[in-house]
Amino acid sequence: MHLLTAANLAIFRGERLVFRDISFSLRSGEFLVLRGANGAGKSSLLRGIAGLTKLAAGTLNWDGENALEDLPTHAKRIAWLGHLDAVKPALTVKENVPALAALRSVGLQAYAELPARLLSAGQKRRLSLARVIAAKAPLWLLDEPTTALDGASIGRFMECCEAHRAQGGMIIASTHTPLEFSTAKTLTL
Repeated sequence: MHLLTAANLAIFRGERLVFRDISFSLRSGEFLVLRGANGAGKSSLLRGIAGLTKLAAGTLNWDGENALEDLPTHAKRIAWLGHLDAVKPALTVKENVPALAALRSVGLQAYAELPARLLSAGQKRRLSLARVIAAKAPLWLLDEPTTALDGASIGRFMECCEAHRAQGGMIIASTHTPLEFSTAKTLTL
């Protein structure tokens, strides 16, 4: 059982205070949905949790210890999906994500030998999601994960999230898409 606790987080972007006094806790199996207008700081918060952006104030703890004190260890705890898809176009789908089970979970197993540059935007997003699944990290940080996904792919994504949570995984995702997770927490920035 893991516990991620954020207390009074603040982040600056340049000279601008993006947010302050953000606090939450997340236990194994929980999902936190970040909501807010464009520019409210959802991506900045995810980047701060990942250790990619320096926190201006506050604490982030993993199981009671400073999560950001040892960034290489913290990096092993997370699987990151940013705005840009982490797809290498010159490689095939399975060279990008060798785990066939992960490709199957997002419906890309039939495209395993196809060069990734030939995938549609939605298929590239699904390939990026497969990379997150294959990482087997306890904490998924997802920035607008449903961008470019059709309805069936959003359904698959939600199934993957539920499977991750059932195994004790935690998820923090920013989204403007209504996601029907009955037990998800919401944090509005």
